[in-house]
Amino acid sequence: MRVISRLDIKNNYLIKGLALEGLRQLGAAKDYSKKYYEEGADEIVYIDNVASLYSRDGIFELLRETVKEVFIPITVGGGIRSVEDAYKYFMNGADKIFINTAAVNNPKLIDELVTDFGSANVSLSIEAKKNLNENNWDVYTSNGRDNSKKIVIEWAKEAIERGVGEIFLTSIDNDGFQSGFDSELVTKISEIVSVPLVISGGFGALDHLSILNKKVSAIAIGSSLHYEKITIKEIKSKLEELGYETRK
Repeated sequence: MRVISRLDIKNNYLIKGLALEGLRQLGAAKDYSKKYYEEGADEIVYIDNVASLYSRDGIFELLRETVKEVFIPITVGGGIRSVEDAYKYFMNGADKIFINTAAVNNPKLIDELVTDFGSANVSLSIEAKKNLNENNWDVYTSNGRDNSKKIVIEWAKEAIERGVGEIFLTSIDNDGFQSGFDSELVTKISEIVSVPLVISGGFGALDHLSILNKKVSAIAIGSSLHYEKITIKEIKSKLEELGYETRK
């Protein structure tokens, strides 16, 4: 079980909010990624929240600086609309990229990225929000702002068939509240995934790890690490207690 540090980025700074809204600036992203690397994180995820609005030169600079001091895999996403966009991330230090909005708008982009970079290097980010009327979850894009009307389970199945190598699932409803993962959502998507599954959104206490299952290959954590509520060492110890292998 991998423990991933999730860093939402705006202009090289770490930001965090609730349900992907009300974002506040916490500090230099590079400093946080180095801290989490030294504390035992298995991977860093950089999510460029404003890539679609501003130039991406800033995130490229951040990547180049980060890889000088952080020696674990770095996954980056935000504003990738083409193979050329993805290539620039890899050239500047990313080990893996993930896509959301552009893939929803043009699913064939997944095929193109997998062909050029391989499944293992392409992750699909799914921002999920519960649709109470339909008793399912809708796929949101643009950092949780727009409802695509796609159903999460169906979209995950299609993306896997197209060759995506990982699903990075975020519960918008639970994000930032530290009140626990969306256990129902995790259970539902675990039933259909055949690729590594990363879950994000809501972790805030060690007891929250009890809803995990063997289909979940990683947890991505933001707020509870950023606000020093729980340490990576404590998380890994609890995972081992629950019977999961962790990386040393």
